[in-house]
Amino acid sequence: MHVLVVGAGLSGICMAVKLREAGIDDFAVIDRADEVGGRWRDNTYPGCACDVPSALYSFSFEPKSDWSRFYAGQPEIRAYAHTVAQRHGVVPHLRLGVDMHEAAWDDDGQVWRVSTSAGDYEARVLIAATGPWHEPVIPDLPGLDRFEGVTFHSSRWNHDHDLRGRRVAVVGNGASAVQFVPEIQPDVERLHVFQRTPHWVLPKPDRPVTGVERALFARFPAIQRGLRSAIYYGSELAGRAMRRAGPMRHLQRVGERHLRRSVPDPELRRRLTPDYTLGCKRILFSNEYYRSLTQPNVDVIPSAVAEVRERSVVDADGIEREVDTIVFGTGFRLLDMPIAQLVRGRDGRTMADGWQGSPRGYLGTTVAGFPNAFLLLGPNIGNGHSSATVLMEYQARYVVDALRTMDRLGLGSVEVKPDVQHAFNARVDELLAGSIWNAGGCGSYYLDRNGRNSFMYPWSTVHLRRRMRRFDVDSYRGRPPAPAVA
Repeated sequence: MHVLVVGAGLSGICMAVKLREAGIDDFAVIDRADEVGGRWRDNTYPGCACDVPSALYSFSFEPKSDWSRFYAGQPEIRAYAHTVAQRHGVVPHLRLGVDMHEAAWDDDGQVWRVSTSAGDYEARVLIAATGPWHEPVIPDLPGLDRFEGVTFHSSRWNHDHDLRGRRVAVVGNGASAVQFVPEIQPDVERLHVFQRTPHWVLPKPDRPVTGVERALFARFPAIQRGLRSAIYYGSELAGRAMRRAGPMRHLQRVGERHLRRSVPDPELRRRLTPDYTLGCKRILFSNEYYRSLTQPNVDVIPSAVAEVRERSVVDADGIEREVDTIVFGTGFRLLDMPIAQLVRGRDGRTMADGWQGSPRGYLGTTVAGFPNAFLLLGPNIGNGHSSATVLMEYQARYVVDALRTMDRLGLGSVEVKPDVQHAFNARVDELLAGSIWNAGGCGSYYLDRNGRNSFMYPWSTVHLRRRMRRFDVDSYRGRPPAPAVA
């Protein structure tokens, strides 16, 4: 086929919509799960919701006038993914329950040969839309294998395990834990929250969308488009401030005030106060998290779990606490993308082999040595202020323009030039060096195992939109099509 898309989350669906809009129908979208939705299919933990306003965390080509809240919850976003796939003709292209085993570039034939659980595929173009929030991380804790209770990751929530009356240890205090801890706290007998490093948590300006507002959005779509634009450009202004410590220290006072108002106990406040500048780690939003930690059935342990025993967990000070359930809110393999181990390029090496723990590409979309391969939400395209759906649309349009350019120029393959990729990454590293994300005094998931920031895009999304408006063919090495086989 012409194009094979791997992943049926929001980015894969967006890519499929843009392919169809361009008149490209010879493609398939494979996903190992049995339905679309990606992270919004997998994450069903209590309280799961988005930290980006709903009007922006949606596609410009498919606005939704009847969001129930200003910040949508997981069930609505999951349903939205299904709606987009159905309305835009993506469903016939879906191959669900298909797990990709390996993709290897055939340089002679100029095609990708892909082995899957449902047989082999051959595609001129491979698009990896598996996203960074996909594979959960479970820490290798000493003794975890001998624990006699129930363990699960927040992204694989065990809904069959009733937490009422349980003694629960929560390992990790990131974005997921901030959402599910307030939901389970009233039900459990005892809740032990283990935090190696506290996070800054700001108030979340969430509220229900009124019936009048929904009616206005439905009848006058321009109002909703205006709201989306206002949120987008407001976020861009915030993004400019987020790059430097000075402006962030002013915003940090909001977090300090929120913590003071929510947590009267000075000792607990001390445990929950980060020693780094706001923005160094991902900024979290919640109106309930701090209050839930003040409840009499909750302990906040300012350390990691040192050991797990049959019926207990032990902290770094050697204090043992009896538990029957361990919930991991420990995030995902964001920069150690599993698909990088499965994709082999022109020289036979995988992306992971070439990256050696520090993902690098060009505009977060292409990688030198991997012709006709495109990544959605790849290295150094993330940000801390806008919506991933915005990035997906920019990238999808760029990929479609690349395919049109190949057809127009009669090219069989395109591959970003190594010197172009090197220059791009050198400039990225230079600009990130003094940023709040690199120099804010913390270690975050933005930094890979070698200490490089492989996540952030140092410019604005307006800058990214401008750069990705057209496929910059001069940055790529093109080759004519492979000779036809007689």
